[in-house]
Amino acid sequence: MNAASGTRAGAPQAHALTPVPWHAVDLDGVIARLEADPVRGLATAEAVRRLAAHGANALDEPPPRPWWRNFLRQFEELVIWILVVAAAIAGVMGDWADAAAIVAIVLVNAIIGFLQEERAQQALAALQRMAAPTARVVRDGTRASIPAREVVPGDLIDLEAGDQVPADARLLQAFGLFVQESSLTGESMPVDKSPAKTLPAATPLGDRLSLVHAGTVVAAGSGSAVVVATGMATEIGRIAGMLERSPPESTPLQRRLAGLGRILVAVCLAVVGMIFLLELSRGGGLGELWRTGRLGEVLLRAVSLAVAAVPEGLPAVVTLVLALGLQRMVARNALVRRLPSVETLGSVTVICSDKTGTLTRNEMTVRDIITAGHHYRVTGVGYEPRGEFHPHAPGDGQTVGPAAEPDLRTLLWIAARCTTATLLPGADGAGWQVIGDPTEGALVVAAVKGGVAASDPAEPTIFEIPFDSTRKRMSVVVRLDAKRRMLATKGAPEAVLADCVAEQRDGRVVPLNDERRLEILAAAAGLAEQALRVLSLAWRDVPAEEPLDDDASHIERGLVSVGLVGMIDPPRDEAGAAVQRCRSAGIRPVMITGDHPATALAVGRELGLVGPGTDRVVTGMQLDALDDSAITAVAAETSVYARVSAEHKLRIVRALQRLGEVVAMTGDGVNDAPAVKAADIGIAMGITGTDVTREAADMVLTDDNFASIVSAVEEGRGIYDNIQKFMHYLLACNAGEVLVMFVAAVAGWPAPLAAIQILWLNLVTDGLPALALGLEPPEPDIMTRPPRPPREPVIPWIRGVQIVAHGVIVAAVAITAFWITWQGDEARLPAARTVTFCVAAFSQLFFAIGCRSDRSTAFQLGFFGNPALLLAVVLSGLLQFSVVMLPPAQPLFEIDSTLGSEWGLVLGLALVPVTVIELVKCLFPSRCRPDQTVNRIRPCSRCG
Repeated sequence: MNAASGTRAGAPQAHALTPVPWHAVDLDGVIARLEADPVRGLATAEAVRRLAAHGANALDEPPPRPWWRNFLRQFEELVIWILVVAAAIAGVMGDWADAAAIVAIVLVNAIIGFLQEERAQQALAALQRMAAPTARVVRDGTRASIPAREVVPGDLIDLEAGDQVPADARLLQAFGLFVQESSLTGESMPVDKSPAKTLPAATPLGDRLSLVHAGTVVAAGSGSAVVVATGMATEIGRIAGMLERSPPESTPLQRRLAGLGRILVAVCLAVVGMIFLLELSRGGGLGELWRTGRLGEVLLRAVSLAVAAVPEGLPAVVTLVLALGLQRMVARNALVRRLPSVETLGSVTVICSDKTGTLTRNEMTVRDIITAGHHYRVTGVGYEPRGEFHPHAPGDGQTVGPAAEPDLRTLLWIAARCTTATLLPGADGAGWQVIGDPTEGALVVAAVKGGVAASDPAEPTIFEIPFDSTRKRMSVVVRLDAKRRMLATKGAPEAVLADCVAEQRDGRVVPLNDERRLEILAAAAGLAEQALRVLSLAWRDVPAEEPLDDDASHIERGLVSVGLVGMIDPPRDEAGAAVQRCRSAGIRPVMITGDHPATALAVGRELGLVGPGTDRVVTGMQLDALDDSAITAVAAETSVYARVSAEHKLRIVRALQRLGEVVAMTGDGVNDAPAVKAADIGIAMGITGTDVTREAADMVLTDDNFASIVSAVEEGRGIYDNIQKFMHYLLACNAGEVLVMFVAAVAGWPAPLAAIQILWLNLVTDGLPALALGLEPPEPDIMTRPPRPPREPVIPWIRGVQIVAHGVIVAAVAITAFWITWQGDEARLPAARTVTFCVAAFSQLFFAIGCRSDRSTAFQLGFFGNPALLLAVVLSGLLQFSVVMLPPAQPLFEIDSTLGSEWGLVLGLALVPVTVIELVKCLFPSRCRPDQTVNRIRPCSRCG
C-alpha cells in the first residue's frame, strides 16, 4: 500500500494529488492507512521502498543549470566582449594569427572560469550537505538519527523541545507539547498539541491540534508522531510550490569586490584611453595610422591592455577560496552555515561562551577525597580510565594505592555501590560512557580508578532508599555474604554527619564527637569554597535479622563516617590554551553560565578568564536590577556571569554591541536562539544543540568545544588574509603591465609588448598563482594580531599604497629590460620585446612568492609551506618558457628573436621585485600585537 494514500506503491506521489485530512481520522485509522507500527516503527527495507516511491523529504529545487549554460555564461563578462572586439579588429586588419590567438585566449579564460565556478559550487554543496537537518526515528524497534530528507510516510518520529519538525505528522503521544507554528500560520503563540482530538475535515490549518507540520518548531514538551506527508506533499511544500525560489544572495565581500571591480574598470579604461591618445598623436593621427597600416595594431594593443588591466577572474577565485576555506574549517570542527560569517570571524572582539560542555568537559570528576587521616588529590579527568591518588601534603608526591589505605578503599567501595549509574565502554575505547546521573557516574569512575569494581555479582544490592531533597541523601543495602549485610550512604555532609555516631580511621571504628564533626564540616566547607560539589560517605553493618522497610529514619541511623568527596566538571585540557590564544589575538573571552557563582568563578580562575585576586561575578539577579545603560557599563568590565537566563544573554550581547564590540555567542537550548541570532556570529552546539539554535546560528561546532571557536576565528582570519593576498598580487601585476605601456607611451618609445603578449601575461600570471595564494595556510602570527575593524575596506589605504609601490617595481624592471636591450635601435626592437615579455612574466611569477605575507619572508614562513603556489609558479614558468623557445609558438606570440645569453638578464631582473620586497620585510619588520588585557594595539619593541 502507498503509505500516504492507501494506493499501491506504484503511484509514488498520489498522496500529494489527493491529500487526506489526517486530523479527521482517528489514530487507529491513521495507523491502518499508513501501514505503520506505533511501537517498532517501519522496517528498514520498507522505509527504503517508500523513499523510492515518495522521493526525498525535501522541497523541490529548481533544476540545475546545464553545464553548457554555465560555460556560455562565462561569455557574459564585459572583459570577454572586449577581447572579442579585439579579435574582430585583428581579423579586419588581416592579422589572422593575432585573431586566432585572442580567440584561443578567450576560450581558455572561459574554461578556467567555468572550472573554478564548478569546483566552488561543488564545495558549497558539500558544506550544505554537512549542515543538513536530522530527525529521530524508530525503525526496526531501534531509535536512530537520520537525515531529515530520508524520512518517509509511516515513519515513527520522536519530538523534543527545540526540534524542528521534519515532516507533517499525526501525534501519537504528547507530554506538554507546544509547537511554534508562526512560520506556517502566523500564530505568534505556541500551540498546545494533543493526539486525542479528532477534528472535522474542514478545520483550519491553525486549529489542527492533532497534527504537527514540517518547518515548525517544538517550543516545549515532548511527544511522538507518525509521518503522514513528506516533501512537497506537506503544508509548507504546498505553499513553496506557489513561490519562485530566489537565487542565493551574494556575500557583502563579494558585493564590495564587484564595486571595486567597477571602479578598476573605469580607472583602467581611462588610463588605456590616455595611452591610446598618446600613441595616436605620435603616430600622426587616425589618417596617418590608417595609411601606414598601424591603426589596427595601436587599437588592438589598447584593447588588450584594457583586458589585462582588469582582474576579471577575481569573483570566481574569491568564491572558490571561500568554499575551500570553509571545508578546512569543517576539518577543525566548525561548520559555517553562511558565507558572510567568514568576514565577521576576522573581526570578532568578544567570544561569549557557555561553561558546561564548551569550556568544561561536561563530565563530573572527583578531584579531592578526605578521609580521617588523609587528603587525596585524584588525577585524571572526566571518564578516563587512568588516575592516581596522591596524598595532599607538602613535599609528599608519592602515589597511594587504595589497597594500602583501608579508609580510602571503603570510601571507594561505597562510591561504587551506592549508585544507580552504570559504566559502558566509550565509543573511542579510551574511556567510559556513563549511563545515569553525572555525579554518581563520577563516583563510580573514581572507584574504578582506585581498583574497585564498578559492580560485583557476589555483592548484590538488595534494598534502596532513593535520594530526595528532604533527606538529601541516598542509601543502599548490599549483601556481602550469607550472614552479613552493609548499608552504604552518600549525601550532603550536614545531613549524613547528623546521623553518624562513629568514624573510620585507619581501618578502625572510633567514636565521633561534636568537635570532630565540626572539623569534618569545616573541611567540607573548604572544598565547597573551591567550587567543588561535596558529598559525605558513610556505612554501617545491617544485622541479618533487621527488617528492611521504607522508613529511612529507621535504617539511616548509627552511621560510620568514612570521608568526604569533592568533585567538579573540570575545564577541557585545551580550553585554557584557547583562552590565552584569544587574549593574544585581542579577543576578550566571556563565560556566561547558569551555574552557581562560586563554581563559575573557580572555573574562570582556572582558565585565566579572571585574575587570581578577582572575585567579580555578575549574576542574573544583579542584571535584573540594572537598566540597559548600567548593563553596558558592567559588560565593559565583566568576564564571568552566573545564574543567567536566556533573556540575560540577549541583554549582555546587546550591551557589548553598544560598546562597539563584535560579538560571538554560543548557545544550545531553544531559549538561547534569540541571543545567538542577535550576536554578530551566532554559534550553535552540534552535539547538544537544538534544531532551532542551529537554524539561528551562523556556525555550528561539531564537537561543542571552545577551542574550536578559536580555531574557526584563526581560519576565518586566514581566509580573509588570503583573499587580500591574491587581490594584492593581481592588482600589483596588472598595475605593472599598465605602467610599462604608459611610461613607453609618454616617453615616445615603441610599445614594449605586443597585444598578444599582454593577453598571454594576463592569462599565465593571473590564473594558477592567484588561486594558489588563496590556499596559503594561516600565518603563524595571525592570532597575535588585533581583530580586523569590521568596516575596514577590502583594500585598506596602507595596502593600496603597497600595491602601487609593488606595481611600480614590477614595471621598473620590465622597462629597464626593454631599455637595456633596445637602446633606441629599431633593429633590436624584436629582441627587446622578447626580453621584456619574459622579464614581465617571470618577475610576476616570482613576485607571487613575496605576496605570501606582508610581514614574514618566504623562508620565515617555510619556503615549501605552500606547495600549491610553488607548483603554480613552476607550471606557469614552463608555459612561458615554451611560448618563447618552441618554434611553432613563436610566430603566434610575435617572438622574432630566440633568447640565448639574455636569459641571465631576464633571471636577474625578474628576481628584483621579490628580492626588494623580502628585504624590506627583514629591514623594517612590523609585528605589532594586541595588548594582553585590552583590545588595543601595543607597539612591539622592534616597531617602536
